[in-house]
Amino acid sequence: MRIQQHHYRTIWQTGEHVSIIDQTQLPFAFEVLTLSSVADMCHAIRTMQVRGAPLIGVAAAYGVTLAMRVDPSDQALNAAVATLVATRPTAVNLAWAAHLMQQALLPLPPSQRLQRAWQLAQQLAEEDVAQNTAIGSHGKPLIEHVWMTQVSTGARAPCVQVLTHCNAGWLATVDMGTALAPIYAAYDAGIPIHVWVDETRPRNQGASLTAWELGQHGVPHTVISDNAGGHLMQHGQVDMVIVGADRVSGAGDVCNKVGTYLKALAAQHNGIPFYAAVPTPTIDWQLSDISEIEIEMRDPDEVAFMQGINAQGALTRVRVIPAQSPALNPAFDVTPAHLVTAVITEQGVFTPAQLTQLKHPLKEA
Repeated sequence: MRIQQHHYRTIWQTGEHVSIIDQTQLPFAFEVLTLSSVADMCHAIRTMQVRGAPLIGVAAAYGVTLAMRVDPSDQALNAAVATLVATRPTAVNLAWAAHLMQQALLPLPPSQRLQRAWQLAQQLAEEDVAQNTAIGSHGKPLIEHVWMTQVSTGARAPCVQVLTHCNAGWLATVDMGTALAPIYAAYDAGIPIHVWVDETRPRNQGASLTAWELGQHGVPHTVISDNAGGHLMQHGQVDMVIVGADRVSGAGDVCNKVGTYLKALAAQHNGIPFYAAVPTPTIDWQLSDISEIEIEMRDPDEVAFMQGINAQGALTRVRVIPAQSPALNPAFDVTPAHLVTAVITEQGVFTPAQLTQLKHPLKEA
C-alpha cells in the first residue's frame, strides 16, 4: 500500500535485519523499527507493534531467521520456535509458520540454515500478499452484487455500506489485507462504497488503524463506537459485515477480536450477511471443539487506559476507569458457524459446510 506517495509493506528484510512499521504509534506517528534478534521480534509481536494473524505468522518466520543469524544450532532453533509460539497463543498462523520453519530447517546442516531461513520467510511473505490479493478478487463480487441490486431496484443513491470490526486490512497482513481486500478491490473498480469502522475497544485498532489506512487509500468511511453497529443494522444502514479472523475452525467457527460475536448476532437478527475473510493458513483443521481455542487474556491496563493526542498535539496516556476498579481484558471471542454466512478465502467463497472442499496441506496433517 502507498503511504505519503511511497509503497510500504508491513514487514521486510533490511540487510541482515528485519524492518517493521510500529503499529503502536499509528495513526499519530509513522515509525519504522529495525529488529535484530528473536527477542526483538518476540517483543514486537507481544506488544502488538506487529499484529494481525497473517502478519504475525510471517513475523514469526522472520523471528526464526533472526535467531539463526546468531546461533543456527538445533537447540537455538527449537528454543526460538517455542518462545515465538508463546507470544500470542490464539492466532493459528503464528504457530503454523514457526513450526513450518522448524520442520524445514532441522534436517539441514546448521551452516545452511540461515540462508534457507531467509528464503522461506520471504516466500511466506510473498504467499501472504498473493493470498490476500485473491481474497480481494473473490470478495469483490459480493459487494458488486449488492450495488447492482441497489441500482436495479432504483435506489436513490446506491452505495454499499459495509461494517467491519478491528483491523483486517493491509496493516494486519504483509500487504492488501483480508477483510479490507474486497473493499479495496471494489473501491478501485469504481463501486460506490462506505465503511462503518468499529472503534474496537480496548486497543482501538479500528479507530486508529483501519480508519487510518482507509483514509490513506481514499475509501469513504466513518468511525463508530462499538455499540453503534446494531443500531445501524436496525435502521437499514448496513448491507454486509466483513471481518477478519485469528483462527477459523474446519467447521466454520470464527475466532476474531472481542466484540465480533455481538456483531454477528445483530447481523443475523437483521438479515444481514456476515462474512469472515481469511487465508487458508488461518483455518485450524485440528480444531474439533471451539472451547479448545485458548483466548488470550491481555493486560487489564489496556482497558483502564487510553492513548491519544492532547490539545497540544503530544501523545499521551490517560486513565478512564476508577483507580480501585479491576478490569478484564479477553482479546478475542468466537462466533459460531451458524452465524457465519460464508468465509472468503484465496480459493473462493465457501459456506461453513463447504470448507471441507478447501485444499490445504494442514488439512490432512
